[in-house]
Amino acid sequence: MEIGIWAFCTAVVSFAISAISGKYLVPFLHKLKYGQTILDVGPSWHKNKQGTPTMGGLMFILGIVISTIISVASFAVFHDGFGDNEYFVFAGLFLALCYGAIGFIDDYIKVVKKRNLGLTAIQKLVLQFSVVAIYLLIMRVIGDNTDIYIPFVGYLDIGIFYYIIMPLIIVGITNAVNLTDGIDGLNGSITFFVALIFMMIATLLGVFDSNALFSAAIAGGCLGFLVWNFHPAKVFMGDTGSLFLGGIVCAMAFAMDMHVILLLVGCMYLVEMFSVMIQVTYFKLTHGKRLFRMSPIHHHFEMGGWSEMKIVVVFSLITAIAGIVAIALILVSSV
Repeated sequence: MEIGIWAFCTAVVSFAISAISGKYLVPFLHKLKYGQTILDVGPSWHKNKQGTPTMGGLMFILGIVISTIISVASFAVFHDGFGDNEYFVFAGLFLALCYGAIGFIDDYIKVVKKRNLGLTAIQKLVLQFSVVAIYLLIMRVIGDNTDIYIPFVGYLDIGIFYYIIMPLIIVGITNAVNLTDGIDGLNGSITFFVALIFMMIATLLGVFDSNALFSAAIAGGCLGFLVWNFHPAKVFMGDTGSLFLGGIVCAMAFAMDMHVILLLVGCMYLVEMFSVMIQVTYFKLTHGKRLFRMSPIHHHFEMGGWSEMKIVVVFSLITAIAGIVAIALILVSSV
């Protein structure tokens, strides 16, 4: 009961900081003329979004980081002190902030330097894998092991393979979250439900109080950002926000050894990513034919007549259902 109150207060603080900061950040970005450039390859009606401020992810980054640090540190002081779980959370913040910094550099090049493609794919991957290597080293020094949780199997130690597989999962999920940021409110809504599910998992397991607070901060921050990002969006999160969210989603799961569960709860991120991979492969094999009207797949449905709001609702609902299935698997397998 107590952790629920702490989590609620953490979410409220994160929401308030994120939502209120938008009142100052959005006009500031407008003043700097940090507007989004809409590429010709996207849906033609997206052209009316030209000039909408980007880098709005700074709003929820501020809310999530401040509320997490205050809440987790305060909870630790009033309870059992700082332990591995608290340090895992702060390591996760490091991962997310580094990815947010990569996204900021990418946005800066696009918006200020007027180079639409930003960082090259190779530059992004080198930076992302470098950050992951440092993150996993920090986690190891803190006391993390190479266990992963698999429903009905329990905790499985995969040894050295952990350090081969996990960098691929982190970089893959992060870029999948980045691809999900394509229409108003989509990425923030999906990530809100992902965070909510992980908060429930942490609370149900009863040994991840700090992780419950961490997840609550993420959920609150996303909700605060959606005040400004719901259709019609007044600001976009940019790569600054989407790469930060990708890193922090992975951090939530890794802090609880829920690597496999992340693949289920984050299924819509993966659908977005694989739709792009399938589209590119099919295009090359068929010498110019397309399997989807456009990829990522949210644009496929948009080109088919779905409104942005309908896509957000359906994708969020699928995420919520996947989360309920994940919770059920954990509960049943623990009986």
